[in-house]
Amino acid sequence: MMLFFKVFFTEFIAEMGDKTQLMLIALTSKYKLRDIILGTAAAILVLNGLAVLAGGLVSEFIPDWLIKMIAALAFLYFAASTLAGDDDEEEEKEDEAKEEESDEAEEKSEDVFCTFFVAELGDKTQLTAITFGANEGMKSAFVVWIGCSLGLFAADILGMLVGYLLKSKTPDGLLNTLAFVIFSIFGAFTLYQGLNMMNARVCPIPVWSVWIAAAVIFTALCAWIYIKRKKEDKCDI
Repeated sequence: MMLFFKVFFTEFIAEMGDKTQLMLIALTSKYKLRDIILGTAAAILVLNGLAVLAGGLVSEFIPDWLIKMIAALAFLYFAASTLAGDDDEEEEKEDEAKEEESDEAEEKSEDVFCTFFVAELGDKTQLTAITFGANEGMKSAFVVWIGCSLGLFAADILGMLVGYLLKSKTPDGLLNTLAFVIFSIFGAFTLYQGLNMMNARVCPIPVWSVWIAAAVIFTALCAWIYIKRKKEDKCDI
């Protein structure tokens, strides 16, 4: 049960404010609510099913300590990329959504499925599902799949229904900051697990020294990204 809530909450926070939420808001002017919900749900189940399956299969052929290390690096990368922001990508997706609005099409859930599938393919949330799938293995694939799917679906539907209210009432960067903290915690904890496994099964290493060094490097990198983004924001004003 703890695994389900961990996966659900991570996917939910990671998706909040993402480009696909903006796309769904735009699609409300073109498709019926029923078609959007059905198409989105089907796309999420398929995407996360493929992602978790891929991650689970990888875990069967790669040593568990290496899986932990890769998963830790992935979580830390997601944290850093969240801190850096996805402004350019989201602007591009907003333009695509506006083009979708201008095109005439039948109100079918299949159209929403294809649109959402392409927009979400390779997105951070799908990569997160792959990471969880690899980290937990095939034995927990079903729980990870359901948790990822429900978290993503809840965030997208909530974002579609009240996204405009959140934009006006939620402080700028709050959701990104929360996602950064969550990914950082998971990354740090998973890295510690991987180092312990490496120490026990591969070769003796100073676990705490390596972990602290990695934490310092990650903190310095995040500080540099934050300062760089602040400078860019000032230049844009």
